[in-house]
Amino acid sequence: MIRFDAVTKEFPDGTVAVDDLSLTAPTGKITVLVGPSGCGKTTSLRMVNRMIEPTRGSIALDGQDTGRMDQAELRRGIGYVIQHAGLFPHRTVLDNIGTVPRLLGWDKKKVRDRSRELLERVGLDARLGDRYPTQLSGGQQQRVGVARALAADPPVMLMDEPFSAVDPIVRDQLQDEFLRLQDELGKTIIFVTHDIDEAIKLGDQVAVLRVGGTLAQVAEPAYLLAHPADDFVADFVGRDRGYRSLQFQEAPRLPLRSEPTVTLGETPATDAAWLLVVDDRRHPLGWVEPGRIGGRGVQDADLHRGGTVARSGGSLRGALDAALSSPARRGVIVDDSGELVGTVLAHEVLDAIEDTDRPERDEGDPVHGGAVAVAGDEA
Repeated sequence: MIRFDAVTKEFPDGTVAVDDLSLTAPTGKITVLVGPSGCGKTTSLRMVNRMIEPTRGSIALDGQDTGRMDQAELRRGIGYVIQHAGLFPHRTVLDNIGTVPRLLGWDKKKVRDRSRELLERVGLDARLGDRYPTQLSGGQQQRVGVARALAADPPVMLMDEPFSAVDPIVRDQLQDEFLRLQDELGKTIIFVTHDIDEAIKLGDQVAVLRVGGTLAQVAEPAYLLAHPADDFVADFVGRDRGYRSLQFQEAPRLPLRSEPTVTLGETPATDAAWLLVVDDRRHPLGWVEPGRIGGRGVQDADLHRGGTVARSGGSLRGALDAALSSPARRGVIVDDSGELVGTVLAHEVLDAIEDTDRPERDEGDPVHGGAVAVAGDEA
């Protein structure tokens, strides 16, 4: 557990970056700090490992005041991931991952074995271990950065906008991989971002900071979206917070329909406006317009890939987004293995949302039956 107790950081020029911050990051959970530029997110994070020293107040790590700990010892027990990964360019990937274990005096074989293990755990090919950071993509570098932070198995991790420098598709993949790792490892994590969608997706709790470094609200994501504390929080989480909150509502059994499909190379035997293309495992690849391909086999270049895919038993937001983003206006639903199970229409998802929000009523309720009292009549 990480506890901020009335922590303030005032710089020599009088600028107050963090003002009287009291906050607890629970053990084994992800606490996300989010807010506009200048709200003290990164300053708060860096005070945990004493890269920045608080002016007043204290920060405790599992009950121990970090201000009384040896700085080097403190930092070696905390994983730290930053934007652009911060890798050593003159060291190989494996050598980068093994940085902290080497500082802790591990023997070479143990460091090497641990580095290879983590390379696989973060989803990278073992053959990348002997390459240098400049030979990797941005997303691969960020994965190496996460692996390096995990190398000595620290109980605490600090992550400062680690995924903000990559494109949206890679960012989404990194977020999913990060959540998978956290399910396995259960670290105590403080994560800084300026992106409310990222905060809502990753956080077990989200702390919204105002400019000037004061805490506006801290809550679980679903509660934050449903009950913003004031106008500032409401504006920051966005006017579409009702839509965002759908990701915390599990989709009920939706009226899925069987969807005709075609595979790459196959000639469509239909004049339908849109046809779903799948691979040999029935994993959706995209949509095709049969009328535009002139009676030939479907090619990769013919595919429309804009629609998202939702998982059966996933959230209402996922199902609705799949339907709205599909060029065919039919949301593609897959099982946990990625195999197609059917499609759903947007209005059917909206009906499910309405049913979810509708309170239970008795049979005698005027809406569902029984006597209806009309003004002027005797009840």
